[in-house]
Amino acid sequence: MADEALIVLENVNKWFGPLHVLQDVDLSVARGEVVVVIGPSGSGKSTLCRAINRLEPIDSGTITFDGRQLPAEGRALARLRSEVGMVFQSFNLFAHKTILQNVMLGPVKVRKEKPAVARERAMSLLERVGIASQAEKFPAQLSGGQQQRVAIARALAMQPKALLFDEPTSALDPEMVGEVLDVMTSLAREGMTMVVVTHEMGFARHAANRVVFMADGQLVEQATPAEFFANPKSERARDFLSKILTH
Repeated sequence: MADEALIVLENVNKWFGPLHVLQDVDLSVARGEVVVVIGPSGSGKSTLCRAINRLEPIDSGTITFDGRQLPAEGRALARLRSEVGMVFQSFNLFAHKTILQNVMLGPVKVRKEKPAVARERAMSLLERVGIASQAEKFPAQLSGGQQQRVAIARALAMQPKALLFDEPTSALDPEMVGEVLDVMTSLAREGMTMVVVTHEMGFARHAANRVVFMADGQLVEQATPAEFFANPKSERARDFLSKILTH
C-alpha cells in the first residue's frame, strides 16, 4: 500500500504562536482513495488540508506528494499546486470573468495550453458539473451552489492528481448543499483521490473510503465509515458523534 500512496504526511507539526494546531500527524492517502476528515471546530482539520499543498507551511515533519517532498517555493511549488486541486469554503472565482473564462484561466496561464483546447475541456467540465448552460454568465449571476460547482470544474481543469476540499459546503444555503455533494460523490466514484474536510456526515458515510477523526490537532482515530459511525473507539469521537447525530 505504501508505494501506492499519493499523499504522505509524516510527523507533521504546526504551531500558530503558542497553539499547537497539528501534533505529530501521520497520514497516508492512497491513489483513488477518498479520505474524509471530521472533528470539532478548531481541531486542525482545515490546517491539515491546507498543509497538503503548502498553503500553510509546516514547522516540522515531511509531506510527500506522488513520491516527491513538497517544495518550499518557486516553480516546483507552482507545479505541485497545479497537481493538487483545492476547493475552499468561499468560491474564490474572478468576479469580472465569465464562468467559462474562470475555468479556462489556469490551463491557459499556468499550463500554456492553447485557448481552443482549454475551452473545449472547460465546456465538458461545466457539462459534467451540470452548469454548461451558464458558461457565459458571471459568478454574481449564479447561486452559491452553482458557483461552488464552477470552482470544482476549475480545479478539475488543471487535471490534478488529487483534490482537496476544505468545508466546501459550509458557506452554502442548505438547499444548495446536495448539488455540490452530488458532484463530489460522482468524482469519488470515478476514482479521484480526495481529501475532504466536511461537516456533512452523510457524505462521509456514503462517499468516503476512510474517515479520519481529528481533535485538538491530533488524528485521534481512523476507520472505514461503517466502522467509525457504528463503533467509534475513542471517547472524543463518541462524544462528537453523540452531539451531531442527535440533531
